[in-house]
Formats: sequence, structure tokens, C-alpha cells
Amino acid sequence: MKILVPIKRTHDPYSKIKLKPDGSGIDTSNIKFVINPFDEIAVEEALRKKEKHGGEVVILSIGTQEAVEQIRTALAMGADRGILVDTAGKTLDQDSIARIMVKIIGEEKPDLVIMGKQAIDDDSNQVGQLLSEYLNWPQATFASKVDIQDKKATVVREVDGGLETVEVDLPAIITTDLRLNQPRYASLPGIMKAKQKPLKVVKLDELGVDITPKVVVEKLETPPERKAGIKVKDVDELIAKLKEMKALPF
Repeated sequence: MKILVPIKRTHDPYSKIKLKPDGSGIDTSNIKFVINPFDEIAVEEALRKKEKHGGEVVILSIGTQEAVEQIRTALAMGADRGILVDTAGKTLDQDSIARIMVKIIGEEKPDLVIMGKQAIDDDSNQVGQLLSEYLNWPQATFASKVDIQDKKATVVREVDGGLETVEVDLPAIITTDLRLNQPRYASLPGIMKAKQKPLKVVKLDELGVDITPKVVVEKLETPPERKAGIKVKDVDELIAKLKEMKALPF
């Protein structure tokens, strides 16, 4: 079984984020970059399925040459080879990303695509669903458990009301949630082997994909600082303050 795992290079979730003075983007100086945490969970799940069923795990990243570091990290975890679609710094929206993936999937013909449900930088949660639509493949999103048998995947999904179990035929798209697994650390031998594993670089222009954005980010702004609360002496004063409050906007 061949499993394709798209990963995104994102800032470390524990980094303190600052915006550029003009609001055009994030100031990336002094920020550590990692594999998007949801995507790292997807890598781990793909490796577990490979260990159980055999096959190959292919890592795909779409971005600048800096994303090679994150691809090598996934290879050090145990993936077999990597593909980088070099965007040469061009800004892409979620629709463009999905259309690029369609091209790569058409060439690779994987049996399964496992990917994070969203990226922590933009939190869009769109690419998996768009990819499913463009490929006309079944999808199972927000997976907290995945079992594969006889070219079918049984997926336990996390939904607002609890858990939902769905079954999809392969090939399919599965997006991962936080409770699916705990990603492994790359071992020293794995890190050494990763340097020798194949990593193919594809130029964006070679794919012939229309990357005209459907969504354009005009400006980023930091949220307003939270105002300090007030202290009350007793219950009577609390009730009085609550009576004085204006009606909430919702």
C-alpha cells in the first residue's frame, strides 16, 4: 500500500508570534519552524499502517526550499521518500494547494492520502475537503482512530456530539485529529538514513496549475489586548454590577 502524506512547514506552536509593522504577514525572524503538528500525526499514522500492512510512505510538501528540513524530519521518522513542490515564494491559497496535490496524486497514484485536518498557522481546515472533491474520492475527516482492512478504511471521527464511525473505500482522503496517536521521535540512525533517502524537487511551473487565488489576505492584525477585570467585595456588589452590564452582542 502506498500512502501519501502532505505536510506543511509551520511555525513552532510554542513560538511567540509577531506581525510585520505593515501587517502584511508574520515576522519570521527568530521563529523556529516545524512540521505542522496535525501533519506530524498523519506521518505517524502512515508509518503505523506501513508497519502493519507493508508498502511505502511518500511525503509531499508545497512551499519554498526551506521545507526540505521538514521533509527530512519526516524521512527520519521512517518515511521512504519525499517530494517538494517548489513554489519559489509564491503565495498560494487553499484551493491552489489542493489543485497542486491533485497533480502529484495523479502521478503517484497512492492508495491512501493521510493529512492533518488543518494547519496551525491559518487554521483553514479546507485542503482535505477540496482534495476529496477534486479527486472524487471519499473522505473521512477529524479521525481519532483508523483501521484498514480489505481495501476499506474504518474511521472513528470526532464530531460535536461525540464520536461517529464511517467506512470508506480506498483510495480515500483521511484527515487527522489530535487524539489519533502520539508521533514518534526520529532516532539517530533514522536521521542518518534520511540524508540518503530520495527527495524529488518539482518546480511549480512544471505542473501547469492555475494558482490564481480565490482568497486574498489583505492584512493581518493582532487581537486587541484583553481588558483587566474588576474585583467585587461581596455577592451583593456582584449582582449590582451584573445588573449594570449592557446586553451582550449575541
